Amino acid sequence: MHQGYKVRFKDYNIGGENFHIRSLLDKQQYWDPEGIAGKVGISSGNWSLFGVIWPSGQMLARHMSSYTVNDLRILEVGCGLALASLVLKRRGADITVSDYHPEMSGFLKYNTGLNDLADIGTMAGNWESDESTSKSDDELFDLIIGSDILYERDHFSMLSAFIDRHAKPDAEIVIVDPNRGYIGKFNRRMQMLGYMFSEVRAEETLADDEAYRGRILTYNRVAA
Repeated sequence: MHQGYKVRFKDYNIGGENFHIRSLLDKQQYWDPEGIAGKVGISSGNWSLFGVIWPSGQMLARHMSSYTVNDLRILEVGCGLALASLVLKRRGADITVSDYHPEMSGFLKYNTGLNDLADIGTMAGNWESDESTSKSDDELFDLIIGSDILYERDHFSMLSAFIDRHAKPDAEIVIVDPNRGYIGKFNRRMQMLGYMFSEVRAEETLADDEAYRGRILTYNRVAA
C-alpha cells in the first residue's frame, strides 16, 4: 500500500531497453483525501486513468525509441506515467512532461529513479486554465507528443489550442490514437491552425501479447 492506493511493478521492453515501471494496481484505485484532484475537475471515476500504462502509451514509447530527436526540445502532453518520456530521457533527449493530475509528478520522480535516469522537467498541464498565458520563445517546443488523449468530447478544441500555444513556428506533433471518434474534429482544428496532417496505421503486439490497433498521427507546421 502506498498512500491510499495500491501499486504494482512491471517491466516493459521498449526498443531493446528494459524499463521498470511503478503504476497503480488497477483502474479501481482512488485517493484524493484533500480534494485536490476534484478541484481541477478529476472525478473519482477518472482519477486512476493517469496511473496505468495504456496500449497507446506503449505504442508511443516504441515510436519514440527510434525517432530522430537530435537537439529537439520535446513536450509530452497528458503524459500520465510518461513511458515515452522515460524512453526519450534514456536516449538523451531534452524532454518535458505535462499532466494536470496531482499524483503525476510523484510517480514520475519515482520511475525516473527506478530506471537510473535524471529528473524530467514538468510543467502545468491544465489545457483550459493555460489559455490566457502567453509563451516566451524558451517555453516553446519543436516536437509535442501524446497518446490516447482525445477521449472526451471537448478535448479536440482545448488540446489543439494548448498545442498551438506551446509549439514553435516550425513544429511537429505526434499523437498515437486507438481509433477514437474525435480525431476528425481534431484534424480539422489543427489544419485551421496551419498544420499539415498525415497518418500511418499502427498494428503491433504489445506487452502480454496484447494486439494493438490504432493510428500514429503526425502534424507539421512550417513557419512562413
